[in-house]
Amino acid sequence: MATLFIGQNKIFLLETESTNSYAIELLKNVNVIEGTVVYTHKQTHGKGQRGNLWIAEPERNATFSLILKPSFLNPKNSFYLSKICALTLHDVLTEILNTGQFDIKIKWPNDMLVNGKKIAGILIENSISNDVLQWTVAGVGININQKLFDQIKAATSLCLLSQKETAVEDVMDRFYTHFEKWYLRLKKAELKLINETYHKVLFEMGKTNTFEKDAKRFKAKVIGVDESGLLILETEDGSVNNYDIKEITFIY
Repeated sequence: MATLFIGQNKIFLLETESTNSYAIELLKNVNVIEGTVVYTHKQTHGKGQRGNLWIAEPERNATFSLILKPSFLNPKNSFYLSKICALTLHDVLTEILNTGQFDIKIKWPNDMLVNGKKIAGILIENSISNDVLQWTVAGVGININQKLFDQIKAATSLCLLSQKETAVEDVMDRFYTHFEKWYLRLKKAELKLINETYHKVLFEMGKTNTFEKDAKRFKAKVIGVDESGLLILETEDGSVNNYDIKEITFIY
């Protein structure tokens, strides 16, 4: 694994409720090296978006959290951390899967889809003090060798897609390598490149879809995602509005 600092320091937990929770508690008590990875083979209460659980079969998937200290990044641009995590996952998946057979997309705000099915998710948690990003914990879950998904019907894994098992450690090493590349670009303020690359692989970009807000469904075209992470939609009457994940649901 050829990285300067991402994944060079690892903390392995045989079992834990959540790697994100463990990493956050660790940061409260210890001066942790940037790039440290907390990972486990068995996560009993993994965190997902909107307070949901991330359920992964023990020893069959990648469940880990990456500790970052992006004080160089303006807090208003913190969603770029989510963007580079998603671009990293896109790089990893396109490296492993034949893109001629598989449609690999980033689904706003934090999921990776292959042929419309969820294969990975991201949960970013930040600590901001005096308008400075003190630390970030980027939680990542990747379905690798799991074959059954009882609670999430629209889910898949690398094993189901490629018809062969893949070493979990190999996938994680690929993630560290690609993430460091994107993180260093972010540090150099290459925001335009990140933004353009992200939108090229954004799920349903430029297409009309169904969304739900306040228990009411409506159709709108996906225009993009702004720098603060809001989804930009153009409704059928031509009006353009930005939406937070807490106020809108993507129906697909």
